[in-house]
Amino acid sequence: GEESDDGEEAKEAEDEERLIHVTFLDNDGKVVKTEAEVKAAEAAAEGVRLACRLVDTHPEELTTTAYARECRDLFEDDSAVTMEEIVGEELKERGYGGIYNVGKGATEPPRLMILTYDPPAEVITDETKGLSSVALVGKGIVYDTGGLAIKSRVGMCGMKHDMGGSAGVLGGFLAAVKLRTPRKIRLLLCLAENAIGPKAVRNDDIITQYSGKTVEINNSDAEGRLVLSDAVAHATRHYDDVDLVVDMATLTGAQLISTGRMHAGVLANTEELEREAVRAGLASGDLTYPLLYAPELLKKEFNSK
Repeated sequence: GEESDDGEEAKEAEDEERLIHVTFLDNDGKVVKTEAEVKAAEAAAEGVRLACRLVDTHPEELTTTAYARECRDLFEDDSAVTMEEIVGEELKERGYGGIYNVGKGATEPPRLMILTYDPPAEVITDETKGLSSVALVGKGIVYDTGGLAIKSRVGMCGMKHDMGGSAGVLGGFLAAVKLRTPRKIRLLLCLAENAIGPKAVRNDDIITQYSGKTVEINNSDAEGRLVLSDAVAHATRHYDDVDLVVDMATLTGAQLISTGRMHAGVLANTEELEREAVRAGLASGDLTYPLLYAPELLKKEFNSK
């Protein structure tokens, strides 16, 4: 049959271009009008949208290979950003035992993505010249079955989100690059799938991390700290100008017990940094709360028996 007049009107309405007006307000409720502040808000919003899209992408689509392609597509035309990838067996050959062993059982290879933003000369001022650099490290487990220490049917659902830390730091890196931040920033993404298969890492395996430390596996579902260790060791070993390493991860369900569902847990090795993270959470709405930092008391819990 023919479309009714109502149907035609609805179709015409759908085809019309919609205009959305957004107004930014500062902490005092005043309208933000300066171009710099609006541009900063736009860059931050784009970074958040990117992170949300990646976290929500189905795992059959967002493989480690597809994730790497996303990174290349974002920055391939930006001369201020350079990229390096260490993939598959090369990780093993170069000593990245954490990332390699966690991801070696999957169909798509594990990889360490290293992106470096060098601020263009025109954004450097006398005040910003010589600033120390920042390293952003993100856990990018594109799917987490728990490995051979397999998760339950209920516990495994939603584990496409286990790359949320990497998406968060990637979104922050994107925003900083778009704003031409006058500070060198390095982004390290630990991409792997914690899969089940004949090559999967086993409980009782002993692996060697990039730091040179050996780790005895007693729970293949505690894989996040293994991949992150390699990237943190890389950043602290190779970058003498790094003054701050920010590690973001969906690391453990124990965080929900420690700080609840509304506050991210913060583990910092200085009181100043801990307070800065809490202040940033209050300002942005992404709330954080400190966790106990006392390695001298807690390390013995992880000794091999």
